[in-house]
Amino acid sequence: MRISGTAVVDLTGVTKTYGSTTRALDGVSVAFAAGSFNAVMGPSGSGKSTLLHCAAGLDRPDSGQVRLAGEEIGGLREPKLTRARRRRAGFVFQSYNLMDSLSVWDNVLLPQRLSGVRPDRAWARDVLRRVGLSGREHDRPAQLSGGQRQRVALARALAARPEIVFADEPTGALDLSTGREILALLREAVDDLGATIVMVTHDPVTAGWADRVVFLADGRIVADLADPTPEKAAAQMMAVAAR
Repeated sequence: MRISGTAVVDLTGVTKTYGSTTRALDGVSVAFAAGSFNAVMGPSGSGKSTLLHCAAGLDRPDSGQVRLAGEEIGGLREPKLTRARRRRAGFVFQSYNLMDSLSVWDNVLLPQRLSGVRPDRAWARDVLRRVGLSGREHDRPAQLSGGQRQRVALARALAARPEIVFADEPTGALDLSTGREILALLREAVDDLGATIVMVTHDPVTAGWADRVVFLADGRIVADLADPTPEKAAAQMMAVAAR
Protein backbone atom coordinates (compact mmCIF):
# COMPACT_ATOMS: atom_id res chain seq x y z
CA MET A 1 0.00 0.00 0.00
CA ARG A 2 2.83 2.41 0.79
CA ILE A 3 4.33 4.45 -2.02
CA SER A 4 7.47 5.69 -0.32
CA GLY A 5 8.38 9.34 -0.73
CA THR A 6 5.40 10.31 -2.87
CA ALA A 7 2.01 11.91 -2.42
CA VAL A 8 -0.70 9.31 -2.94
CA VAL A 9 -3.29 12.02 -3.59
CA ASP A 10 -2.39 15.39 -5.10
CA LEU A 11 -4.96 18.06 -5.97
CA THR A 12 -3.84 21.21 -7.80
CA GLY A 13 -6.13 24.21 -8.33
CA VAL A 14 -9.28 22.10 -8.11
CA THR A 15 -12.61 23.86 -8.48
CA LYS A 16 -16.11 22.41 -8.36
CA THR A 17 -19.37 24.32 -8.78
CA TYR A 18 -22.89 22.96 -8.36
CA GLY A 19 -25.62 24.75 -10.26
CA SER A 20 -24.77 28.26 -11.35
CA THR A 21 -23.73 29.80 -8.04
CA THR A 22 -22.61 27.23 -5.45
CA ARG A 23 -18.82 26.86 -5.59
CA ALA A 24 -18.03 23.87 -3.37
CA LEU A 25 -14.28 23.96 -4.07
CA ASP A 26 -12.44 27.14 -5.00
CA GLY A 27 -8.93 26.49 -6.29
CA VAL A 28 -7.96 23.84 -3.75
CA SER A 29 -4.39 22.54 -3.80
CA VAL A 30 -3.42 19.86 -1.29
CA ALA A 31 -1.39 16.65 -1.19
CA PHE A 32 -1.64 13.65 1.13
CA ALA A 33 1.52 11.64 1.77
CA ALA A 34 1.86 7.88 1.60
CA GLY A 35 1.42 6.07 4.90
CA SER A 36 -0.35 8.96 6.64
CA PHE A 37 -3.68 9.40 8.42
CA ASN A 38 -5.35 12.64 7.33
CA ALA A 39 -8.56 14.27 8.54
CA VAL A 40 -10.55 16.94 6.72
CA MET A 41 -12.69 19.29 8.80
CA GLY A 42 -14.78 22.38 8.26
CA PRO A 43 -18.22 23.91 8.86
CA SER A 44 -21.26 22.47 7.14
CA GLY A 45 -21.12 23.33 3.44
CA SER A 46 -17.38 24.05 3.50
CA GLY A 47 -16.60 21.51 0.78
CA LYS A 48 -15.30 18.58 2.85
CA SER A 49 -17.21 15.81 1.13
CA THR A 50 -16.73 17.41 -2.29
CA LEU A 51 -12.98 17.42 -1.70
CA LEU A 52 -13.07 13.74 -0.81
CA HIS A 53 -15.30 12.85 -3.76
CA CYS A 54 -13.09 14.70 -6.25
CA ALA A 55 -9.91 13.21 -4.77
CA ALA A 56 -11.42 9.72 -5.00
CA GLY A 57 -12.73 10.08 -8.52
CA LEU A 58 -16.34 9.84 -7.37
CA ASP A 59 -16.99 13.35 -8.69
CA ARG A 60 -15.33 15.22 -11.55
CA PRO A 61 -13.78 18.65 -10.91
CA ASP A 62 -14.64 21.56 -13.18
CA SER A 63 -10.98 22.54 -13.40
CA GLY A 64 -7.62 21.66 -11.89
CA GLN A 65 -5.76 18.37 -11.62
CA VAL A 66 -6.32 15.32 -9.44
CA ARG A 67 -3.55 12.76 -9.27
CA LEU A 68 -4.27 9.46 -7.55
CA ALA A 69 -1.20 7.29 -6.92
CA GLY A 70 0.59 9.24 -9.65
CA GLU A 71 -2.20 8.88 -12.22
CA GLU A 72 -4.07 11.99 -13.38
CA ILE A 73 -7.74 11.02 -13.03
CA GLY A 74 -9.52 14.38 -13.26
CA GLY A 75 -9.93 14.13 -17.00
CA LEU A 76 -10.53 10.39 -17.29
CA ARG A 77 -13.84 9.29 -18.75
CA GLU A 78 -15.79 6.17 -17.94
CA PRO A 79 -14.97 3.30 -17.86
CA LYS A 80 -11.29 4.24 -17.41
CA LEU A 81 -12.15 6.33 -14.35
CA THR A 82 -14.02 3.43 -12.75
CA ARG A 83 -11.09 1.09 -13.37
CA ALA A 84 -8.61 3.58 -11.89
CA ARG A 85 -10.80 4.13 -8.84
CA ARG A 86 -11.25 0.41 -8.21
CA ARG A 87 -7.54 -0.24 -8.67
CA ARG A 88 -6.27 2.63 -6.54
CA ALA A 89 -8.80 3.34 -3.78
CA GLY A 90 -10.87 1.79 -1.03
CA PHE A 91 -13.91 3.39 0.59
CA VAL A 92 -15.52 3.47 4.03
CA PHE A 93 -18.78 5.42 4.31
CA GLN A 94 -21.02 6.35 7.23
CA SER A 95 -23.84 4.26 5.74
CA TYR A 96 -21.54 1.19 5.24
CA ASN A 97 -22.70 0.63 1.60
CA LEU A 98 -22.77 -3.15 1.97
CA MET A 99 -24.77 -5.48 -0.26
CA ASP A 100 -27.49 -6.94 1.96
CA SER A 101 -27.91 -9.98 -0.27
CA LEU A 102 -24.24 -10.97 0.04
CA SER A 103 -22.36 -12.60 2.89
CA VAL A 104 -19.60 -10.82 4.78
CA TRP A 105 -17.04 -12.77 2.74
CA ASP A 106 -18.60 -11.88 -0.60
CA ASN A 107 -18.94 -8.21 0.40
CA VAL A 108 -15.24 -8.09 1.26
CA LEU A 109 -14.19 -9.65 -2.06
CA LEU A 110 -16.71 -7.76 -4.23
CA PRO A 111 -14.49 -4.82 -5.32
CA GLN A 112 -11.76 -7.17 -6.50
CA ARG A 113 -14.23 -9.31 -8.42
CA LEU A 114 -15.74 -6.23 -10.06
CA SER A 115 -12.24 -5.20 -11.10
CA GLY A 116 -11.62 -8.57 -12.72
CA VAL A 117 -8.79 -9.29 -10.26
CA ARG A 118 -8.36 -12.69 -8.67
CA PRO A 119 -9.01 -12.06 -4.95
CA ASP A 120 -6.20 -12.69 -2.50
CA ARG A 121 -8.20 -14.94 -0.19
CA ALA A 122 -5.44 -15.43 2.35
CA TRP A 123 -5.04 -11.67 2.76
CA ALA A 124 -8.82 -11.20 2.97
CA ARG A 125 -8.97 -13.77 5.81
CA ASP A 126 -6.13 -11.98 7.58
CA VAL A 127 -7.92 -8.63 7.23
CA LEU A 128 -11.14 -10.11 8.63
CA ARG A 129 -9.12 -11.46 11.55
CA ARG A 130 -7.57 -8.05 12.14
CA VAL A 131 -10.99 -6.37 12.29
CA GLY A 132 -12.34 -9.05 14.64
CA LEU A 133 -14.72 -10.82 12.26
CA SER A 134 -13.19 -14.26 11.95
CA GLY A 135 -16.02 -16.78 12.04
CA ARG A 136 -18.58 -14.30 10.71
CA GLU A 137 -17.72 -14.76 7.03
CA HIS A 138 -21.05 -16.40 6.16
CA ASP A 139 -23.26 -13.89 7.99
CA ARG A 140 -25.31 -11.32 6.12
CA PRO A 141 -25.13 -7.60 7.02
CA ALA A 142 -28.58 -7.76 8.65
CA GLN A 143 -27.16 -10.19 11.22
CA LEU A 144 -24.48 -7.71 12.32
CA SER A 145 -24.43 -4.67 14.57
CA GLY A 146 -23.61 -1.24 13.16
CA GLY A 147 -20.05 -1.48 14.40
CA GLN A 148 -19.61 -4.91 12.86
CA ARG A 149 -20.95 -3.65 9.53
CA GLN A 150 -18.43 -0.83 9.60
CA ARG A 151 -15.71 -3.41 10.29
CA VAL A 152 -16.85 -5.27 7.17
CA ALA A 153 -16.66 -2.01 5.20
CA LEU A 154 -13.12 -1.43 6.47
CA ALA A 155 -12.10 -5.02 5.66
CA ARG A 156 -13.56 -4.59 2.16
CA ALA A 157 -11.54 -1.39 1.69
CA LEU A 158 -8.27 -2.99 2.84
CA ALA A 159 -8.65 -6.40 1.19
CA ALA A 160 -7.79 -5.06 -2.26
CA ARG A 161 -4.56 -3.46 -0.95
CA PRO A 162 -5.42 0.01 -2.30
CA GLU A 163 -2.96 2.89 -2.29
CA ILE A 164 -5.47 4.97 -0.32
CA VAL A 165 -8.62 4.56 1.76
CA PHE A 166 -11.20 7.35 1.72
CA ALA A 167 -13.47 7.49 4.77
CA ASP A 168 -16.51 9.80 4.92
CA GLU A 169 -17.69 10.23 8.54
CA PRO A 170 -16.88 6.55 9.26
CA THR A 171 -17.95 6.80 12.92
CA GLY A 172 -20.93 9.12 12.43
CA ALA A 173 -23.57 6.41 12.88
CA LEU A 174 -21.82 4.65 15.77
CA ASP A 175 -21.83 5.04 19.54
CA LEU A 176 -18.72 6.44 21.20
CA SER A 177 -17.22 3.10 22.23
CA THR A 178 -17.74 1.48 18.83
CA GLY A 179 -16.50 4.60 17.10
CA ARG A 180 -13.24 4.43 19.07
CA GLU A 181 -12.81 0.80 18.00
CA ILE A 182 -13.18 1.75 14.33
CA LEU A 183 -10.73 4.64 14.71
CA ALA A 184 -8.23 2.32 16.40
CA LEU A 185 -8.53 -0.03 13.42
CA LEU A 186 -7.96 2.85 11.00
CA ARG A 187 -4.92 3.91 13.02
CA GLU A 188 -3.64 0.32 12.96
CA ALA A 189 -4.13 0.17 9.18
CA VAL A 190 -1.78 3.16 8.85
CA ASP A 191 0.79 2.16 11.46
CA ASP A 192 0.95 -1.59 10.81
CA LEU A 193 -0.17 -2.00 7.20
CA GLY A 194 1.17 1.20 5.65
CA ALA A 195 -2.26 2.38 4.49
CA THR A 196 -2.95 5.99 3.58
CA ILE A 197 -6.22 7.40 4.85
CA VAL A 198 -8.15 10.59 4.08
CA MET A 199 -11.11 10.94 6.44
CA VAL A 200 -13.84 13.56 6.52
CA THR A 201 -15.12 14.29 10.03
CA HIS A 202 -16.88 17.02 11.99
CA ASP A 203 -15.63 15.72 15.35
CA PRO A 204 -12.39 17.05 16.94
CA VAL A 205 -12.00 13.86 19.01
CA THR A 206 -12.10 11.78 15.83
CA ALA A 207 -9.64 14.15 14.16
CA GLY A 208 -7.29 13.65 17.09
CA TRP A 209 -6.52 10.14 15.82
CA ALA A 210 -5.01 11.57 12.62
CA ASP A 211 -1.48 12.72 11.81
CA ARG A 212 -2.76 15.87 10.15
CA VAL A 213 -5.99 17.88 9.86
CA VAL A 214 -6.83 20.07 6.87
CA PHE A 215 -9.52 22.70 7.48
CA LEU A 216 -11.86 24.05 4.79
CA ALA A 217 -14.14 27.08 4.75
CA ASP A 218 -16.12 28.30 1.75
CA GLY A 219 -14.40 25.80 -0.52
CA ARG A 220 -10.86 26.87 0.39
CA ILE A 221 -8.19 25.43 2.64
CA VAL A 222 -7.77 27.88 5.49
CA ALA A 223 -5.65 25.93 8.00
CA ASP A 224 -3.41 22.86 8.17
CA LEU A 225 -2.69 21.28 11.57
CA ALA A 226 0.06 18.69 12.13
CA ASP A 227 0.08 16.26 15.08
CA PRO A 228 -3.41 17.25 16.21
CA THR A 229 -4.97 16.68 19.59
CA PRO A 230 -8.73 16.90 20.13
CA GLU A 231 -8.17 20.20 21.94
CA LYS A 232 -6.07 21.70 19.13
CA ALA A 233 -8.53 20.50 16.50
CA ALA A 234 -11.46 21.96 18.42
CA ALA A 235 -9.71 25.32 18.89
CA GLN A 236 -8.80 25.51 15.20
CA MET A 237 -12.32 24.53 14.21
CA MET A 238 -13.72 27.37 16.34
CA ALA A 239 -11.32 29.80 14.68
CA VAL A 240 -12.38 28.59 11.23
CA ALA A 241 -16.07 28.86 12.07
CA ALA A 242 -15.55 32.43 13.35
CA ARG A 243 -13.99 33.63 10.08
